[in-house]
Amino acid sequence: MTVALDIFRALADATRLRILALLRRMELSVGELAQVLGQSQPRVSRHVKILCDAGLAERRKEGSWVFVALGRAERVAPAAAAIDSWEQAEPDHWATADAARLAAVRADRAASAAAWFEGHAGEWDAIRSLHIAESEVEAAMAAVLGDGPVGTLIDIGTGTGRMLELFAGQADAALGIDKSSEMLRLARAKLEGRANTELRQADLYALPLADGAADVAILHHVLHFAQQPGAAIAEAARVLGPGGRLLIADFDAHDREDLRVSDAHARLGFADTQIATWFAAAGFGAPVVTTLEGGELTVKLWLGRRPGASLREVKAA
Repeated sequence: MTVALDIFRALADATRLRILALLRRMELSVGELAQVLGQSQPRVSRHVKILCDAGLAERRKEGSWVFVALGRAERVAPAAAAIDSWEQAEPDHWATADAARLAAVRADRAASAAAWFEGHAGEWDAIRSLHIAESEVEAAMAAVLGDGPVGTLIDIGTGTGRMLELFAGQADAALGIDKSSEMLRLARAKLEGRANTELRQADLYALPLADGAADVAILHHVLHFAQQPGAAIAEAARVLGPGGRLLIADFDAHDREDLRVSDAHARLGFADTQIATWFAAAGFGAPVVTTLEGGELTVKLWLGRRPGASLREVKAA
């Protein structure tokens, strides 16, 4: 009864209902929530606190930004189901208006990131000098994946195509996707002549592969640019078949706030618990974590595997 009272009290306000609806679409900063709702940040923060106290939302501080996401599923799912059933009878005009403003916020994020990538494509490899030598990161990734065949490989956010250079030789087929045409131009020049390798312009949230079509997916220093890291991981999981593996190389959580502006980082690295939560939601087992210290930032590798045996493993058995 106490839990139900907490939840109903938290939702007994139009603004908090709107916030919950927005968080069901994507994780947002408090500033972005304020922008969509047309309210001050202090006021939005107070509403967010009430939702968090009821377990309907969670806050995470990254430098001077605070991101807000949905709370635990056992709290959110019943409330969301009830709200959805009521809204079928009487559509909410606020939800329609908020969705339109949210689309504008997402467009601003995407435009800013795209402009930065197009402007820095030529120096992309050099930008990755904030951490331990890239050669050591690559060696650690090779060790984690092993030297055996990898089947169908997809490199998500391929950039200049370095991951395809390294691992396409182990693959039956390798696909690199990137949203930046300039990045793909550089990658094509680097990978010219590789018969089993294809490059395509696509979004990491809408990969150009059928469900279960890949065996290995790589996100190499890509996730900290993602507006919705959990959604990116879920989309990678969608294209992986049984036994498929996802390897993420990215930064451990840090406080280099300046990277938001200088290098267009949307996230200041990731804690193991964050990655584990997203992996579980996407259907992966607990990640195998490798830590690579050195330089200003610590790099981590997170390897997840979908349940079941891959087609290659079944044939070998």
